[in-house]
Amino acid sequence: MRVRPDTVDKEKNMTEPEPREELFSALGVTISPDLLIQALTHRSFSHEHPGTSNYERLEFLGDAVLELVSTETLFTLHPDMTEGQLAKMRAKAVSEEALSAIARDKLHVGPFILLGHGEAESGGAEKSSILCDIVESLIGATFLEHGIEGARKVVHRLIDDTLAEVATEGPALDWKTSLTVKAHELGLDEPRYRMSVSGPEYAQEFTAKATIGPKDDIIGKGTGTSKRKAQLAAAEMAWHELDRYAPALKAARKNGSSKHRRSGSAGN
Repeated sequence: MRVRPDTVDKEKNMTEPEPREELFSALGVTISPDLLIQALTHRSFSHEHPGTSNYERLEFLGDAVLELVSTETLFTLHPDMTEGQLAKMRAKAVSEEALSAIARDKLHVGPFILLGHGEAESGGAEKSSILCDIVESLIGATFLEHGIEGARKVVHRLIDDTLAEVATEGPALDWKTSLTVKAHELGLDEPRYRMSVSGPEYAQEFTAKATIGPKDDIIGKGTGTSKRKAQLAAAEMAWHELDRYAPALKAARKNGSSKHRRSGSAGN
């Protein structure tokens, strides 16, 4: 099978000094050429080129290292927070959204990801799910070459500002829980989610609609690469929708309570 010229160029670029050093500077460590290429190789590329290793094992390893270091950091910095609060902060800090932003804004790694023809044509180098994987695979590669201390330094370099940011967030830490709390505050029913899925099995897109009330009024809609991500996106939209109408809903609820009290007094 003939390798496309553009993929050859990418492999060559990442073994040459300038682009490689830019990435290493962002990471704060070096990675050997072969391991670096593996960390940047998507399974669609290895499928088209049998015998080529992809990043999935490195991603698996990096995910575990990332979770350990982020948990350790939050546990140390926030001694008064509950397990639930720490878990929500960690989930936000290492989410697909957060890690893909790191890949784009700090590592600028998109142009060097090795993708199969179809994935490249569909804009895979800018897909948040792939960029998130790449961050984890690079952390995994760092762990293999530099051990836990080297990997810990890289994780701190990449996510410490994100960990600091999520510590200041309120409802954004868990939109589903925040939406439920908001609904209860306004005297509304528990929100529900209607799900649908589209696309081929290897690239499914989930759509969630957040509904409320006996008529299942739609108050938010979201999409994502998993059921949970779609529901979180829908919950975020729904939370802002309820927050926008909160004053009117509270006023209506107050007026209803006043009328009920007056009618009760009249009956006495």
